[in-house]
Amino acid sequence: MRYLEKLLQGVKVEWKPLAYLESGVAELSRGRVMSKEYLEDNVGKFPVYSSQTANNGEIGKIRTFDQDGEAITWTTDGANAGTVFHRIGKFSITNVCGLIKIKNIEELNYKFLFYWLSIESKKYVYSGMGNPKLMSNQMAKILIPIPPLEIQQKIVDILDTFTELTAELTAELTARKKQYNFYRDRLLSFEEGEVKWKSLGEIGELIRGNGLQKKDFTEVGVPAIHYGQIYTYYGTFATKTKSFVSHDLAKKLKKINYGDVVITNTSENLDDVGKAVVYLGERQAVTGGHATIFKPNKNILGKYFVYFTQTAMFASEKKKYAKGTKVIDVSAKDMSKIKIPIPSLKEQERIVSILDKFDTLTASITEGLPKEIELRKKQYEYYRDMLLTFPKDEQK
Repeated sequence: MRYLEKLLQGVKVEWKPLAYLESGVAELSRGRVMSKEYLEDNVGKFPVYSSQTANNGEIGKIRTFDQDGEAITWTTDGANAGTVFHRIGKFSITNVCGLIKIKNIEELNYKFLFYWLSIESKKYVYSGMGNPKLMSNQMAKILIPIPPLEIQQKIVDILDTFTELTAELTAELTARKKQYNFYRDRLLSFEEGEVKWKSLGEIGELIRGNGLQKKDFTEVGVPAIHYGQIYTYYGTFATKTKSFVSHDLAKKLKKINYGDVVITNTSENLDDVGKAVVYLGERQAVTGGHATIFKPNKNILGKYFVYFTQTAMFASEKKKYAKGTKVIDVSAKDMSKIKIPIPSLKEQERIVSILDKFDTLTASITEGLPKEIELRKKQYEYYRDMLLTFPKDEQK
């Protein structure tokens, strides 16, 4: 017998709407309009939550607060509509954020309701006219299962354990990334006169790509790297590509060989310009516009160069040549002027070997902490769905 069936054996589970009619278990409300200027003029210590999900939904802190205690908020508008948060303490919300206050905490546990809505609320989001919304009238109709409080608490305790484990792993990953950044910058910093500094144009050939749009991708064919994938998909190196193009199109595009580095020239922000990936695939690949292929000579390792592009020194160099406001671009010609330190090949290999270990731990899709976090999240979702599956024949 499944754990939940044992837990609920002989127990009555009531079903009530969240806030619909008098039988609703909670009261819903919305926040107030707060402009950017208002937030700047009233800076304080109490958080303000809005429709975003980054930074736990917080968009700033002000001197006053509208809410004090335990509650649940949800995003009413935008791409993240229907995302719920459990809140405790003094805070305020904006007009694109909803608030849920339970009427009787002797009947319903806030954390239990939060876990339930984290599954259900997304199902009620309306996506018409290209702007997803979850308004109070829809939220109010969501049916809530209400087992006895002690059963709710047992379910919350189990799910909290998985949540805390994931949080601990995420904190560990953040710490390891800081450690990695520290050692990377230290390994790639050299005293004056210790090594020669040369421009990219002196140590290799730079070739600006051409063509290639997302609509050109095919299921099979010639391996292809699109510039946008360099800052959204690839890490330090790639042995296989995410995308392919037809052989006819590939003939017109610039070629990438083993050991070549593909660098982004264009993005909406400076951080993503100059992102690079070294190609270590066996098959020749291609790339298109907004990317430059750097073909290093025998005095520099492609992977060493890619690691250097992740440093504060490289960021400072590329900033000198960045052009544009809404769209930032560093041309292949200007990229060739950027100078980097060139230690001996033996020293480059040593540095790469050390940084590869950190890279595997912090950024690998199949190894290290990210994989562990992904597995724990799946485990949490499995047990959440199992623990929050209640007999429908009790529904009212």
